[in-house]
Amino acid sequence: MAFHVEGLVAIVVFYLAILAVGIWAAWKTKNTGSEGDRSEAIIVGGRDIGLLVGGFTMTATWVGGGYINGTAEAVYVPDYGLAWAQAPIGYSLSLVLGGLFFAKPMRSKGYVTMLDPFQQLYGKRMGGLLFIPALMGEMFWAAAIFSALGATISVIIDINVNISVIISALIATLYTLVGGVYSVAYTDVVQLFCIFLGLWISVPFAMSHPAVTDIGLTAVHHVYQAPWLGSINSLDIYTWLDNFFLLTLGGIPWQAYFQRVLSSSSATYAQVLSFLAAFGCLVMAIPAVLIGAIGASTAWNQTEYGVPDPKSKKEADMILPIVLQYLCPVYISFFGLGAVSAAVMSSADSSILSASSMFARNIYQLAFRQNASDREIVWVIRITVLLFGASATAMALLASSVYGLWYLSSDLIYIIIFPQLLCVLFIKGTNTYGAIAGYLFGLVLRITGGEPYLYLQPLIFYPGWYQDDNNLYIQRFPFKTLAMLTSFFTNVLVSYLAKYLFESGTLPPKLDFLDAVVARYSREHMDKATLVKSDNIVLNELAPVNPRHSLTLSSTFTNKEAFNYVDSSPELSNAEDN
Repeated sequence: MAFHVEGLVAIVVFYLAILAVGIWAAWKTKNTGSEGDRSEAIIVGGRDIGLLVGGFTMTATWVGGGYINGTAEAVYVPDYGLAWAQAPIGYSLSLVLGGLFFAKPMRSKGYVTMLDPFQQLYGKRMGGLLFIPALMGEMFWAAAIFSALGATISVIIDINVNISVIISALIATLYTLVGGVYSVAYTDVVQLFCIFLGLWISVPFAMSHPAVTDIGLTAVHHVYQAPWLGSINSLDIYTWLDNFFLLTLGGIPWQAYFQRVLSSSSATYAQVLSFLAAFGCLVMAIPAVLIGAIGASTAWNQTEYGVPDPKSKKEADMILPIVLQYLCPVYISFFGLGAVSAAVMSSADSSILSASSMFARNIYQLAFRQNASDREIVWVIRITVLLFGASATAMALLASSVYGLWYLSSDLIYIIIFPQLLCVLFIKGTNTYGAIAGYLFGLVLRITGGEPYLYLQPLIFYPGWYQDDNNLYIQRFPFKTLAMLTSFFTNVLVSYLAKYLFESGTLPPKLDFLDAVVARYSREHMDKATLVKSDNIVLNELAPVNPRHSLTLSSTFTNKEAFNYVDSSPELSNAEDN
């Protein structure tokens, strides 16, 4: 394959444009946040992101390189097809559910990160435990999409994979470093536009290539391979459902999502943004589906790609860049490459900033340096953006099973963090004992179920398991959803059991070593007025987020908007929404 100078120039111009927008956004908003509020401004801006920018940035966070490439691959692979392309529907429903049930309570209470309610209710230790799967999810996700980008660029313009990964990571890390959430949001607007334009320009040219058969015919008839609409065998229904619930419910408890929710100008706007992003995810999946269908409808022996076809060469995961390279004119394939690059950076920058935000606030500040100045927290965010960006890049270059690691970590977010989020927001009376028990039960059940991508053999064999051609054990039983439900009910049952044992006197107060029942019960009765007014548990172990506000410790998590929102009267609700 020849080295394409034109393609390299196009990518360089695109990257410089993205970097310029990111730096411009940082300069434009450099004075956002009053003195002592700069760290919060980096994480959630001035909480003034409107519908247009907010809708773009929330959509771009989900529509990443894995989303586009994965959707095209699922449609193309004969054993799967459109029936198994679950990401568009799954993530869209995830955003709808997030908007209906989670966005409003999180935004109205003025939280800064997703982990705030956990540390508020369960304490800093539990917040640290939940940080682990949240960090793993963000970091492995960034590494996976950097890896996908490097492979994509190398297919089309034939440059070294490592160079393309490093340059892409540097660009995304640099503008995230200088501008925080504002740079990420404004670059997302440009990137989403590039994704939409680049992929839709490519589709007509690829579809009109002489080697491509009518995709309407190949959707239901076997031409070059099985119909790309696909089907679900009766034996695989439970696997399909398990994956569907993983995408739909496990797509909610991500800091990248709640960062957009908490940056919005009101709780109602946060809900609307979620609904707009759900629609955007569906629209952006259409060209990826069509490209996958085109790949399944192509006589590859009539193209420069030759034989065997991509699936026989085990290059099905690269079907999108292969279609762009071999079925489109050169200048069109470069537009499509820009789209894929935009998709990757729009997700990678969000993951890096999300991981840095949670570490700086929930680990460094609230767990170790409760009296840290705002300037100190700002520098911690900047340093961790560099460290996490470099770590994701290193994993993309060195780890051979980065996708397997991401699959496992995203499972842990679904199995551990989602049931914990349900309990902390909607189940009254849960405590740290139940949270720890639920965490451990969910973790054990997931690990013992095995992970084929990591060649991790199961210890528990559920009904319907089988051994594939590579001697790997595959579970058909929906054990991930079982682990999630077990984690949830364990949290609730152990919490109420601990509460009963301590309050009934069965266990002496001195055994409440986590201060989760007795000490909390005493604090509630000592200050009922504050509790009723703010609807918050006051934790003495948490320092105020803004040291200049020498108020009660509830100010760590609750701002003026939160106090106004507690009263659910129509007048206050309408005032807040407006």
